Amino acid sequence: MTRLMGWIAVAAVLAATPATAQEYPAKAVRIITSTPGNFHDIVARHMARLLAERWRQPVVVENRGGAGATLAATATAQAPADGYTLLISDRTGLAVSPTLMRNLAYDPFRDLAPVSLVAAAPMILAAHSSVPAADMREFVGYLRASAQTNLGSAGPATGPHLAGEVLKQVTGANVVNVHYKGTPAAMTGLLGGEVQAGFMLVPVVLPHVNAGKVKAYAITGRKRFAGAPGIPTMTELGMAELESELWLALMAPARTPESIIAKVNRDVVEILKSATMREALLTLGAEPMHSTPEELAAYMRSETAKWKKVLDVAGVRLD
Repeated sequence: MTRLMGWIAVAAVLAATPATAQEYPAKAVRIITSTPGNFHDIVARHMARLLAERWRQPVVVENRGGAGATLAATATAQAPADGYTLLISDRTGLAVSPTLMRNLAYDPFRDLAPVSLVAAAPMILAAHSSVPAADMREFVGYLRASAQTNLGSAGPATGPHLAGEVLKQVTGANVVNVHYKGTPAAMTGLLGGEVQAGFMLVPVVLPHVNAGKVKAYAITGRKRFAGAPGIPTMTELGMAELESELWLALMAPARTPESIIAKVNRDVVEILKSATMREALLTLGAEPMHSTPEELAAYMRSETAKWKKVLDVAGVRLD
């Protein structure tokens, strides 16, 4: 009888344990991200396919494009905290928008739970062939000697724009960001000589660098990019302030059970360590970048502080 009562007690405990914690995932999981076809969306779809294979459950991508990745983050923050809604967002949505936008509908630290970093995409600082500088040191001298230097930007508050603001602040030169509708348009402006230089995403600019149509001075990543190992980093060149990567992270609604966060983190990290995911990211001009939830939270705080300082000095705000 005592043994029977013991089994009944165990069964009662198991029955009281949420199903999500016992057997997650037991149904389809959705990953919310931004605009269809962009960097976030393509990475999300690679992740979804590999997670579905591992979990033997459907993993679907839902697009909520617009407003600098904030619509996707808002939708995730408002979703049930049961592990069946995840978010792939970027530096803008998680570390820049809290400063940039006065009426943001969510707080990344209050309303979202970190899971893992996913990827980081550096930029290449490139210049038109008419610019006389042969390397980064000479380019800084060129900037300081010029009455004005125009940089091609992918648009207000984008990665290239913010990197251009840092370049202006570090060098003290009269650098003007000329905003285009996306990196490809900015690249066209650079090739045509409408602007003298610009921070460009690797897949867009590297073919033109290899063809000798533009000059590449440095890459903004923490380390040299595997797809362009001959281009030095800003840190190597003594300009660590210009380190800037367009990173992606996986998040969940706040109060998602820690057991589910831990499982998703383990599985995502394993996927990011795979050759399949690494090769997929390299074609996008990115590399895997994984972390623990705690490391991601700390990284988000450091990035928020860094870009708040840049935005405050530049006086950039979006209402």
